[in-house]
Amino acid sequence: MKILRIVAVQLSLSLMIGELWRSWGVGRPIAFVLDDQIMGGMLLISAWLVGSPTPGRCAFFAASWGVVAGMLYGSFFNKVFAPTSQQAGNWDMSILTVLIGVAFVTSIFGMIYSIWIISKLIKSVRVD
Repeated sequence: MKILRIVAVQLSLSLMIGELWRSWGVGRPIAFVLDDQIMGGMLLISAWLVGSPTPGRCAFFAASWGVVAGMLYGSFFNKVFAPTSQQAGNWDMSILTVLIGVAFVTSIFGMIYSIWIISKLIKSVRVD
């Protein structure tokens, strides 16, 4: 769990800071900046909360990974299949696509692993 929490913090901060840098001074709509701040914030807060795991906190952690995976899905595949309609901002489009792809794959593994962790936690807490 500790390694997954560290990865969550690193991913969330890289998404939040990377999006700010990508959008700085290029006139991107604020909604496209805020969505990365929201998903990164959810992942960051849930990684902190799951330091004292409860089933609810673990569920929030898994859900946060799912939000990140879901939001990165469209972003990644739009850059792969329709790169000319995408705005790279302050990034090179090829580098941005690779970085988002790595983040997307990481979020899928994070979601799967966090669901596996919560299933183990729930099994260990026996309800009579």
